[in-house]
Amino acid sequence: MLVNKLYPDRGVSSNYGGVFVQKPWLSHYPEGVPPQIDPDGYESLVDLLDQACARHADRRALVFMGSCLSYAELDRHAKAVAGWLQSLGLPAGSRVALMMPNIMPYMAVLLGTLRCGMVAVNVNPMYTAPELEHQLRDSDADVIFIFENFAATLQQVPVPARPRHVVLVPVGGLLGFKGWVLDFAVRYLKRMVPPYSLDGALMLSRMLSRGAAAGFIQPGIARDDVAILQYTGGTTGTPKGAMLTHRNLVANVLQVQAVARPVLGEKQGEGMVILTALPLYHIFALTVCGLFAAHAGMTSVLIADPRKLGTILDAWRKDPVNIFPSVNTLFNGLLNKAEFAKLDFSALRLCFGGGSAVQQAVAQKWQAVTGLPIIEGYGLSETSPVALVNPTNASEYSGDIGFPLPSTDIVVLGENDRELPPGEAGELAIQGPQVMKGYWQRPEETAASFTASGFFKTGDIAIMSAEGRVRIIDRKKDMILVSGFNVYPNEVEQVVAQHPGVLECMVLGLPSAQTGEMVALYVVKKDPALTEQDLRDWCARQLTGYKRPHVIEFRAELPKSNAGKLLRRALRDEVLQKN
Repeated sequence: MLVNKLYPDRGVSSNYGGVFVQKPWLSHYPEGVPPQIDPDGYESLVDLLDQACARHADRRALVFMGSCLSYAELDRHAKAVAGWLQSLGLPAGSRVALMMPNIMPYMAVLLGTLRCGMVAVNVNPMYTAPELEHQLRDSDADVIFIFENFAATLQQVPVPARPRHVVLVPVGGLLGFKGWVLDFAVRYLKRMVPPYSLDGALMLSRMLSRGAAAGFIQPGIARDDVAILQYTGGTTGTPKGAMLTHRNLVANVLQVQAVARPVLGEKQGEGMVILTALPLYHIFALTVCGLFAAHAGMTSVLIADPRKLGTILDAWRKDPVNIFPSVNTLFNGLLNKAEFAKLDFSALRLCFGGGSAVQQAVAQKWQAVTGLPIIEGYGLSETSPVALVNPTNASEYSGDIGFPLPSTDIVVLGENDRELPPGEAGELAIQGPQVMKGYWQRPEETAASFTASGFFKTGDIAIMSAEGRVRIIDRKKDMILVSGFNVYPNEVEQVVAQHPGVLECMVLGLPSAQTGEMVALYVVKKDPALTEQDLRDWCARQLTGYKRPHVIEFRAELPKSNAGKLLRRALRDEVLQKN
């Protein structure tokens, strides 16, 4: 092992089964950022969160629609959730689905689930019934906490696929009398809750009462126990659960804390306001706005629907924002609101960009308006998610994804997983304590996703400089990134191909100024009467909004190999040349 001149007790290279990893990035860390973190400093993610609730008991943990919840109150509600779950007699490791937007009960349900030694399964609340059915069947969830506005979607799922225990969570949950008034208005005046019938379902308030009465006994939880199943397309596009352990998530919280230290100082953000507009069911928001924010004692201001930009502006005015994690689409949307430039940015300390690449023009305009650069990072569901990030004290947007986090090693791989030297393009591979345990019940896909030396293969094509700075240049996978959300072409194709009027189809990701990329669908008709609207209606019934085609084009034929295989790359090249 070579000697690190900055930290003599730490190395600048590691050997992974014959793969010798140089670590030039360590010498470019800002002062105060350590080369390593200790992921075993906490017994579990529960231990980390329990200590946070005790340490910050009197501080505001969550703000939603003008109401506050302290860390002590969050702790109390989480214990009630845990008590109820324990009363069901389910074994440790049972899966609990969380299908909620950013509302007050989310963090209480998450912490309660983890305290029982059970596994939280994040579910996009905008899923259609077929998408929800797949995730419930695959995870074999025993319990679901579902936002009441989407209970009708669960009703459409066949009974054998539904969890045995259902808890309905209203938008006003944990808001007291104000919440009761809000729920009345949402249900009966605005009629925003479609009719549903779910036998045996409990309302959140009843569940909390029963859980508080039942009490709770903390079970033993090991660091390598699975904490969260975070569904992703992985290497094939078939939605599958990345198994994130307690150790994975503790590690990523401590890694984010370490890289944020140059900006947030020794207090690490205690009492600061983090604006949580990104959905907590997405791993980027969950780790940064949920787990890291709680560990640091921040106040997380929850935005249920980030598409309503006025809500974000109102929240910013009431609680001047210190930390703002976001994606390119949201940065750009706010910049295009005249009122945004009139906000007070004097409290703003850190703006994280992730989910998808931040566009240079957006980053430049953001800094001109707010006075702060966007600090872009990189990660995946499989890496909890943050794996690389730019120095948080940078003075301007870099246009790349920065350096590996502390305790994280990377290599760039060529053919046959051969390590490439700096400057050559290849597949980015990552090793670190935040890298997942594997894919839920998919050992073959897990094995295919890792090198023999234990590096996770990201599917992204990157170039690493001699300094260790990384730039993403292409995607090995066919994945499409729409406003930070993964869309896998084969998932959309499978839905479209089931339409009786479709002979063949192919899906591409095309550049979009609004969303980074957009879904484009190319179809060969079986039925000459098939229309674009027919396909849009078909997709709307089976795919959530960001997966639906933005562009639909009918063709006489699609490009194929001599063997009859559809050639996605050939079609993409043709389309891009025309545009």
